[in-house]
Amino acid sequence: MEISKSDWMLYRKKVAGWQENFMSRLNNEYIALLSADDKIASEKFWELEKRIKNDRRHPGVIIEVSKSNAVFDIVCLIRLDVITCDDLADFSDDLQQTVKELLDR
Repeated sequence: MEISKSDWMLYRKKVAGWQENFMSRLNNEYIALLSADDKIASEKFWELEKRIKNDRRHPGVIIEVSKSNAVFDIVCLIRLDVITCDDLADFSDDLQQTVKELLDR
């Protein structure tokens, strides 16, 4: 699926910010985990280690930016609650419509 040059440039510009926002949410979850009073320190530590190990492979943290996969990556980021359709407001109507159609499948 081909993405327009302007949408591609905008995607490359925005993806890092989307990931920063997602990682900020993860950090808040980690803080809550570490602040919980219902577990001992070692349980918190190992649970955090497990979460980080899994989360670091999440597209909200690391993603291979590729023009040929950009539309599919956007759909994936929406499905994984990294971004919402509202985050696509600056993109072309064509891209927004394509993403909507793929989400409806």
